[in-house]
Amino acid sequence: MQQQPAHTPGGPSSGQGATRLTLGIDPGTGIVGYALVAERGSALTLVACDTITTPAKMPLPQRLQRIYHGLLEIIEHYQPQDVAVEQLFFARNVTTAMAVGQARGVVLLAAVNSGLEVSEYTPMQVKQAVHGYGNATKQQVAEMVRILLGQPTLHKVDDAMDAAAIAICHLHSLPQTRLLEGKGR
Repeated sequence: MQQQPAHTPGGPSSGQGATRLTLGIDPGTGIVGYALVAERGSALTLVACDTITTPAKMPLPQRLQRIYHGLLEIIEHYQPQDVAVEQLFFARNVTTAMAVGQARGVVLLAAVNSGLEVSEYTPMQVKQAVHGYGNATKQQVAEMVRILLGQPTLHKVDDAMDAAAIAICHLHSLPQTRLLEGKGR
């Protein structure tokens, strides 16, 4: 895992208002993409974006344990306010879908055990929130992530870019969610 400086309240996106730091996660058993995106006002800043990987030949229980402990380290280091996770979509390969479902469970467990609120989004919701089109390609979404985060270039593993898109989706959806829940911002 690549470590970057810890998020501080006056840190990555200084300006008006409080900074909200969201951990976006794209779950998987071989690669878990994660991204921490800070929001201050309407400005988004990428704090960290990387992957947790597990060896293909490692038994599944140990892979899940590595994912769990990796996420706990990330959460402890960056201290996000909340976690956004991609929902599992229907897959043709049932075995893969079950393993990814188990990885999602570990992700949810790590977040909840850390006292964080978890929000889940479908791939279509993420594409809609980030690109404005629910059937956008991965490349189109990645380009919008780069633009929204104000990055001249952003060459990251697809899973890490997907995690950044999930975090952005959550941050864009949060005002409406809070309004519907009657919590304000």
